[in-house]
Amino acid sequence: MNMPKRTLSFIGFCMMFCCVATCAATQVAAQVKTDTVPAVDTVLRIRNLNPYFTIHVDSTLSYKFEINKDSIRYYWFLKNSPVGMRINKDNGSLTFHADKSFFLSGRLKYDFPYKVSIGVQNLDNPSDHVDTSFTVLFYNTEIIPSHLKPSVEGGNLLVSEGDTVSFAVQCDDGSFPIENITFFTSVPINNFTVVRKCGDGFKWGVPFDFVKPDDAEKQKTFLISFVGTDKFFNKDTANVRITVKAAVNYPEQMGEYKTLEHNIHFYILQLKYTFMVLDRQIKGNKNTRTTFDLTSATTALTGTVVGALPNSQGEPTGTILPSVGVALVPVKEAVAPTKTYEQNAATAIRSNIKRLEYSLNENAPIGDRDPDIGAKMKKLRDDLKQVQLVLIDVPLEIAENLNEEQLNAYFNNPKVNKKYRMSRH
Repeated sequence: MNMPKRTLSFIGFCMMFCCVATCAATQVAAQVKTDTVPAVDTVLRIRNLNPYFTIHVDSTLSYKFEINKDSIRYYWFLKNSPVGMRINKDNGSLTFHADKSFFLSGRLKYDFPYKVSIGVQNLDNPSDHVDTSFTVLFYNTEIIPSHLKPSVEGGNLLVSEGDTVSFAVQCDDGSFPIENITFFTSVPINNFTVVRKCGDGFKWGVPFDFVKPDDAEKQKTFLISFVGTDKFFNKDTANVRITVKAAVNYPEQMGEYKTLEHNIHFYILQLKYTFMVLDRQIKGNKNTRTTFDLTSATTALTGTVVGALPNSQGEPTGTILPSVGVALVPVKEAVAPTKTYEQNAATAIRSNIKRLEYSLNENAPIGDRDPDIGAKMKKLRDDLKQVQLVLIDVPLEIAENLNEEQLNAYFNNPKVNKKYRMSRH
């Protein structure tokens, strides 16, 4: 049967279209079949990792970790785990009992995040392992308060001026540890160390002028209050009562004593030089009086002879000048009178010098902390004032060309000592 060419062409086109459609459907079916095949899981991982655990005190934690492979060939381990936490190395079973004794002993803390490292390792292939971590936090519904405990027995201290107050501020931690410490005093104080956290030490040097003259019983008492707070601003207060007693400022008193001693010593040197000047004047006057005594005796003898001689009229001269030989004798008193004032002044100065030197030796301090230093200084001031009142009319000389050794050598000269030595009559 003969068909037209156009018909044959249409039939061929239809047959070719059917083949193409069939091939496309086959490929789509093959692709769909390929997508439905599950992929193979080859990377090791923990399937049920819990990143955060919260555990109540006195409770038990039991949790089993799982991996995506056969756990028989793998080894489990922990790092930085809290005390008492364990994991089964074969099956990854985690167990922990939050015993209260751990917290009471301070080995564990409440509300503190413990980061625990966990790992699983293939025993046959070292490169096949997983290292990760999780966090554990412990809480307690029973709140145990934290307390401050200063290292002062009974909370009372008795110190003296010049001492140093020193003690530590410790803490007895409860459920929530004390994180910050502040303190207050009932009276202002200076030069102390600041306490900010548990274990810090408080140190304060007590000044000598802390106790005032109008304070009762020469002492002052004040309070130091330490206030500790935790992260929830719960507060605890500890008080320390300090009683300060008045004391002698030995460094200041010793400096004052040395100044007084120097002034008395300088005054003694002035008196010694004045004594030397007066003593030399008395010595010069004695020599002058001896010279005029001889001249006076000669004049008296001459007057006696002249009085016995006759004059031009044959009468003795004494009848005309009855006082010849008598009026010339007192000339020595007019030319070199006796220096009674200088003699008395030198004697008084010498005795008072001895008195001041004896007072200095008698009231010398014993060591750097002589408890009688105040009374000794008062005694020295009284003796110095009395000597100055006795010698108030004696003009003091200033030694310009003599040093202390020369003045002492003259004052302690045996001849001078013999001259002013007291004698019994």
